[in-house]
Amino acid sequence: MNKVNYQLVLDSIIDDIIKSNLCPSLLMHSCCAPCSSYCLSYLAEYFSITVLYYNPNISPEEEYSKRVHEQIRLIKELPAKNKISFVEGKYEPLKFFKMAEGMENMPEGGERCFKCYEMRQREAATYASLNNFDYFTTTLSVSPHKNAQMLNEIGLKLQQEYGVKYLVSDFKKRGGYQKSIQYSKEYCLYRQNYCGCIFSKRE
Repeated sequence: MNKVNYQLVLDSIIDDIIKSNLCPSLLMHSCCAPCSSYCLSYLAEYFSITVLYYNPNISPEEEYSKRVHEQIRLIKELPAKNKISFVEGKYEPLKFFKMAEGMENMPEGGERCFKCYEMRQREAATYASLNNFDYFTTTLSVSPHKNAQMLNEIGLKLQQEYGVKYLVSDFKKRGGYQKSIQYSKEYCLYRQNYCGCIFSKRE
């Protein structure tokens, strides 16, 4: 199966938005402030964004709280053409551990991660559907350690289930990841050294 260049698809969607003179609403699932920094600076030009912070995979709770604080601080300090709002989802670590049962010893970047992607994106799709957003997406594709093809396949599947358009992306393209590092330095963001779960920390 040929890989899709999701950045080019996103370019086309943004071109259509510019031509329409509209500002669609976008629910953006965020994994952390550093990863969201580039995504927000890029997409707030074209969308009214609400950041959904839903990450039951993150542990311990102190780590989770630190990342939430940094996400809120970034939103307050980041200049943006259109409004950026924040919603904190439930912190449900037991739900993550139940999902990961039997996959504890799988390597990072495999099936356990894909299930984690879907759990978080499903929460975003649910929230977007219930609150009448035009689009939903996730910041996860900005990381070179995340599988953008799988993230977009999951998002497009959820689009069919929930009836909300999924904004495809590969935010690491065009130096997106490097720009997120620059923003992290500029805003003195706490930048963790593991994805979030105890399995990634162990590796």
